[in-house]
Amino acid sequence: MPAYKRILLKLSGEALMGDDAFGINRNTIVRMVEEVAEITRLGVQVAVVIGGGNIFRGVAGGSVGMDRATADYMGMLATVMNSLALADTMDKAGLVARVMSAISIEQVVEPYVRPKALQYLEEGKVVIFAAGTGNPFFTTDTAAALRGAEIGAEIVLKATKVDGIYSADPKKDPSATLFSAITFDEAMAKNLQVMDATAFALCRDQKLPIKVFSIIKHGALKRIVLGSEEGTLVHI
Repeated sequence: MPAYKRILLKLSGEALMGDDAFGINRNTIVRMVEEVAEITRLGVQVAVVIGGGNIFRGVAGGSVGMDRATADYMGMLATVMNSLALADTMDKAGLVARVMSAISIEQVVEPYVRPKALQYLEEGKVVIFAAGTGNPFFTTDTAAALRGAEIGAEIVLKATKVDGIYSADPKKDPSATLFSAITFDEAMAKNLQVMDATAFALCRDQKLPIKVFSIIKHGALKRIVLGSEEGTLVHI
């Protein structure tokens, strides 16, 4: 029996690269979609927010000295590309996915409309939220917190390359310990970089827990949904 009925899964664009320098690694995206398919088969409603770092950082050298808002809009378009790739892979895996964009590109993807998103989720479709919040100066972490709150998700699952939140950077400090759970206030006091400050504050204010886990670990997403110990839970 799943522990959650509706989740918001936050994927970084970098997670799609696999071992590649940039872009989308085919095997990596297929494996991620298989993990999502497993939990949809359990009846869990899944919404996804994805970053654009795998594409935009590939061209980011050209953004040096660029106006911040312009660079952010380029990043948003990168998330639309990732969302289309994710939806296409999901469709091929037998899932029904819908991409909804916070900026209007109606020939390519439909605009984000909250009631429509809720309807899709109720119908068992995977909803992929593209283009962040639609505003510059906000990250896709903030988009994940915002959309998670809007759709009434029970938890934000932040997929990373590490298996949770540590007391220090485990790559630099071998004695760093993994937290199984931590409160929002503790995470702030310890200055642990869970999400950017805006996203973190929004989750805290909305009492929306965050689970940080490794997307590289096979089956981690399913174990979390089934209520097993995995990753780090950030709670009130």
